[in-house]
Amino acid sequence: MTVRDDVLAVLAEEFAAHRSHLVGVGYRLTGRLTDAEDAVQEAWLRLSGLDDEQRSQIRNLRAWLTTVVGRLCLDRLRSSAVQRERYVGEWLPEPIVTPLGAPRSDDPLETVVRTDDVRLAAMVVLDRLTPEQRVAFVLHDAFDVPFAEIGEILGCAQATARQHASRGRRAAADADPPPRAALDEQRVIIEQLLTAITGGDLPAVVRLLHPDAVLVGDSDGKARTSRRPMHGADKISRFLYGLVRMYGEHRLLAGELVLVNGDLGMAIPELPAEGDYHELSRRVTTFAVRDGKVTNVYDIVNPDKLRHLDV
Repeated sequence: MTVRDDVLAVLAEEFAAHRSHLVGVGYRLTGRLTDAEDAVQEAWLRLSGLDDEQRSQIRNLRAWLTTVVGRLCLDRLRSSAVQRERYVGEWLPEPIVTPLGAPRSDDPLETVVRTDDVRLAAMVVLDRLTPEQRVAFVLHDAFDVPFAEIGEILGCAQATARQHASRGRRAAADADPPPRAALDEQRVIIEQLLTAITGGDLPAVVRLLHPDAVLVGDSDGKARTSRRPMHGADKISRFLYGLVRMYGEHRLLAGELVLVNGDLGMAIPELPAEGDYHELSRRVTTFAVRDGKVTNVYDIVNPDKLRHLDV
């Protein structure tokens, strides 16, 4: 092994210690695991490509890597803004699905979802921000990156970076996403909701949904779900009951309870058509709960966002 190999081995060890943090940065900034992981990998390539003198100038490796990932994710946000103009229907973040009830581990994805900032209801709010507002707000408020460095990433003055963060912060506060309810509370409510849906008890479904509940589906036109946001407990309850009649009660229950960005959800496998029942696309459905009622339902069926799952 050469001296260069020894140096890279030590550097790789140091980089690995920051990997979970960097994946979290990338995911909060882009809402896509693939983009986050690509940015982290590119950060490693840039770090490992530095010579000894360049590496010696890095005073804080974690801060340096965070800045690199932030800059890479800004580029991805700007390009994805153009792509989303051609997206069919609503766009939701790529879900991070982890096992329910599994022992805590150091897996980067499990580490990321331990914070409330990545619950789907909060990530949806971030998607309403401009790329500049999102980068400034997330890097400063979640990761304590100084505005001087954020300004360098955005290519603007420090004062302008501060304004971007302030606007992002106000937008997040105005959206008021529900805080993460305790998992036990979520489980009770979601199990009651599933029982009511599959049992055809529409009044019970309506009671469990918040009057202003919202259902959002994400398919990009590649699978069946609601193409536009659905508002109101009555309308959503009828839509959910319609799924039972279309796909079959026993088939909808073929899924398993999982954690989706740290909140309770269901992962349902792809199922072929059966008798009068339609083919069922693989999907991940999760919920947000506030004051004992379901306020949001997120139904993700775009296969491009479910490739990393093994349902």
